Amino acid sequence: MITDLFQFRPAYGDVDQMGYVYHANYLKYCHQARNELLRKLDLDEVILEKNNIILPVISFNINYKKPAYFDEVITIKTTIKEMPKIRFNFEFEIRNEQNIFLSKAKSTIVFANSQSRLPKNIPGFIEQILKPKFKTNMV
Repeated sequence: MITDLFQFRPAYGDVDQMGYVYHANYLKYCHQARNELLRKLDLDEVILEKNNIILPVISFNINYKKPAYFDEVITIKTTIKEMPKIRFNFEFEIRNEQNIFLSKAKSTIVFANSQSRLPKNIPGFIEQILKPKFKTNMV
């Protein structure tokens, strides 16, 4: 299992008329958290693009429990629970600065060739980076 924490403060423009972070912004926040985790693994979008790999989202599901507000510190815990094959699953847990649970989300992306746009198996260099992270979980 791979886990990472991403922290930020919602901008004023992210808040709706009710004073809550607008619901659609959570998708953007989870995308940022996923990208930060991949960057820490040396798999940022620049490296992926140089290797003709894109990561289109095929599903995103979110459950809201409590609202987030402008300028409070938000922490997103991003988790990869299993070694990807073609699909690459991410789970997100979002909390505020009082550690109050705000929402959880799941996102599934696929590895795809940037020219053909067709899904493909996990590229070898990505597998080499991720495999040691899951080795301790293997039976």
